[in-house]
Amino acid sequence: MQLLYQTHSPYARKALVFAHEVGLAERIEVIHHETSPTLRNDAVYAQNPLGKVPVLLRSGLPPLFDSDIICAYLDTLHDGRKLIPAEGEARWHVLRLQAIAQALADFGIKVRWETVRRPEALRYPALRDGYARKLIESYDWLERELDDRAPLHVGHIAIATALSWLEFRELPGFRAGRPRLSAWFDAFEQRDSMRATPLSGETHD
Repeated sequence: MQLLYQTHSPYARKALVFAHEVGLAERIEVIHHETSPTLRNDAVYAQNPLGKVPVLLRSGLPPLFDSDIICAYLDTLHDGRKLIPAEGEARWHVLRLQAIAQALADFGIKVRWETVRRPEALRYPALRDGYARKLIESYDWLERELDDRAPLHVGHIAIATALSWLEFRELPGFRAGRPRLSAWFDAFEQRDSMRATPLSGETHD
């Protein structure tokens, strides 16, 4: 398998961390691609009409895109404990955490557009502040709701990679007043899967 990747994408990193955690990383060739809404990458568009990474290329099979789908697929390829529960409330709990993580990354990207990426004359401070509030509310929710002592699951991976990216980009932080979330994140960052997939690079528009 090949993974079309970006070293500064929280979504791509989530898929690769998942692969490490389930013992599949050695079966995947990671290929870096620069993408952004304003920079067309024809090689990525050829595999994903959304023009985004991650994309998982499979021999003789259609490509898979979106980190949630890639993780779900990878969870079918190993014989260990599944990181996405198959049924019951455990499944909905894990998928709910994954949805929060997806939104953290999405809102962080939107905050960046209104602070550093969009031309200054076109930035909308009220929109930036609205997205930043969503980040803060999500941090508070995680401080209360994160199952920080539960066995590893995809929600943990998604939350950790989103928070790591938010710190990497120096976006509104989650640490102040949230000791439980901060302690869990610091411990998670020491996992081999996180250490093997460091964030690096800048977005090219």
